[in-house]
Amino acid sequence: MREKSAISQGEMLLVCSCEGTFSPNAAALGATLGLNGAGAIKACQHLCGADRDLLAKAAATASLLTIACKQEEPGLRDLLEEVGFKGESRFVDIRDSAGWSSETAEAGPKMAALLAAGRMAPPALPFVTLESQGIALIYGRDEVAIEAGKKLAEALDITVMLREPKVIMPPARREFPIVKGRIRTAKGYLGAFELTVDDFALSLASSRGSLAFGPAKNGATSHCDLVIDLSGEAPLIAADGLRDGYLRADPRDPLAVERLIAKARDLVGTFDKPKYIDFKSELCAHSRSKITGCTRCLEVCPTGAIAPAGDSVAIDPAICAGCGGCASVCPTGAASYALPKADELMRKLRTLLRTYTEAGGRDAVILFHDSSHGDALINALARFGDGLPARVIPVLVNEVTQVGMGEIAASFAFGAAGAAFLASAKPKHDLLPLDKLKGLTDALLPGLGYPTEALARIETDDPDALLAALRAMPSGITTLTPASFQPIGAKRPAMMLALREWQAHAPQKPEQIALPSGAPFGAVKVREEGCTLCLACVSACPVSALTANPESPELRFQEDLCVQCGLCQATCPEKVISLEPRLDFTAINAAPVTLKQEEPYPCDHCGKLFGTKSTIETIKAKLGGKHWMFSGPNADRLKLIGYCDDCRIEAATLQGFDPYAGPERPRVTTTEDYFRERPEDSDKS
Repeated sequence: MREKSAISQGEMLLVCSCEGTFSPNAAALGATLGLNGAGAIKACQHLCGADRDLLAKAAATASLLTIACKQEEPGLRDLLEEVGFKGESRFVDIRDSAGWSSETAEAGPKMAALLAAGRMAPPALPFVTLESQGIALIYGRDEVAIEAGKKLAEALDITVMLREPKVIMPPARREFPIVKGRIRTAKGYLGAFELTVDDFALSLASSRGSLAFGPAKNGATSHCDLVIDLSGEAPLIAADGLRDGYLRADPRDPLAVERLIAKARDLVGTFDKPKYIDFKSELCAHSRSKITGCTRCLEVCPTGAIAPAGDSVAIDPAICAGCGGCASVCPTGAASYALPKADELMRKLRTLLRTYTEAGGRDAVILFHDSSHGDALINALARFGDGLPARVIPVLVNEVTQVGMGEIAASFAFGAAGAAFLASAKPKHDLLPLDKLKGLTDALLPGLGYPTEALARIETDDPDALLAALRAMPSGITTLTPASFQPIGAKRPAMMLALREWQAHAPQKPEQIALPSGAPFGAVKVREEGCTLCLACVSACPVSALTANPESPELRFQEDLCVQCGLCQATCPEKVISLEPRLDFTAINAAPVTLKQEEPYPCDHCGKLFGTKSTIETIKAKLGGKHWMFSGPNADRLKLIGYCDDCRIEAATLQGFDPYAGPERPRVTTTEDYFRERPEDSDKS
């Protein structure tokens, strides 16, 4: 069945063969996309040149234009503006991604898939605003820092701080403050840096042969908008290349210093930065009652943007560099990527793969890549090599580390034979999230009938190495009809739905697959004989996987909600809870199961139901004959443990029970007592 999408009555598709350098079948593409009306699809050879009039004519009648050209987008947008086009336009690359390839004859299904996905409305992007007034601190050791200050003094409010300065010639004219100091800590971002400085001192105006400084002090605090680090030391900030407003260069490299100066001049004003992560603290499973549970996001964040904040964590959007690792590993959906959202990316994968299959494509491989590295490598392969294989469908994401289990499961459920991540040989972001994802898929893929090589990570800057790795991806994997579900909603439910659909359409269909320790799926096991149904685990569970029955003493568990955070295990006073990492496909969207159930305990006096038999008996065993309130002459009081609240209060009142009438407490040991007992003091006496 053809993949349906919202098609405007006035939609038109323009397919350009880029001066005849490849041969897209416009009629077949139109048929696959459902554009069969007269004039709904136009084929041309030189849309940015001799065929520009076709675009102008289309703009006069169409409300939505899909243009199969990405390279000339700026010029074509200018033309649309000139002719007064008021509709929507989409620009899609089918040349570098499909047409310029040694397998261009087989690339028709991929072209159709790319065009179908390109017609989708772009996601709305949230932003966070950063403001810089140009207050800059240049941190260095010698004249290099002072010279940089002179070049930036007209554009920025400069202070130069010298670390352990040697003999420095005083400037003939003081254009900016020069101080000395050693930065102990640095935190913040563009417009809001805070530095703690030791050995801080101002330079003396009376300096003659070399700079002299006044009295020094430790623990001084400095605030600035920019930090320009020319110290040649280790970075002041983790993942320094990803922190807005922190500029660092080797002072021995004049070219690098000049590039840094040029960049610093532009960092004045108001800047909109994407808010990469949508965070819902109420879903976070970090801790409960000061007991630490899930720490997955803290482990993968390279910039230090995430910090514990009570029962949850807090993510500073101004520091976040957008790697998406936290969203990739977050098991609850508390942290989800917003560029785009997980369900939006899954819907794009659905459109790509279902259109590809409908057009006759087989054994699709999804290639996740970014724009800065991936686009350049794909374009180089198209221009100077054999181009991408016909079955490899490139999917542009902001960062490859944003992709998690949900997107991978959706890819295979919708019919992909494999998926690959393209990263640089020296990636700017830590690829630890992909390592964790690989740990999961190495268990899932064989269980579902795929080779582990069906998910690959390609770290290269060489187009030929990329091509070789893609050609080595497995093929010929037998699958049923691809899934057709619509991924809509929050991250965790969408991921669980994708996993269930993957299993339903996989070559093999096991009910359970064992997973490695630390996996975000699994079961909670309770040793029934030791459980007292105190329900401490229920109050600790952050995702309501463990629940109580309000009508009777019962502990229930819903496995598809469990994220294996371990809070229940750490909280259990009886230590009868254990975790079993696994993925039980039959438990997805299934009703909760009962882990422990007892009959309520009837009050020994009035028969009212309260508590549980095991709890009452355990308390009696622990207190009877062992605590002064329930031993010796007070042994009869043990029966009060079996009374309900009302009967216990009544009996204690009638008996005149005094809770403070216990045995005399031992005298508090003081310092004098310890001195008195010291052997040396005894010898002296």
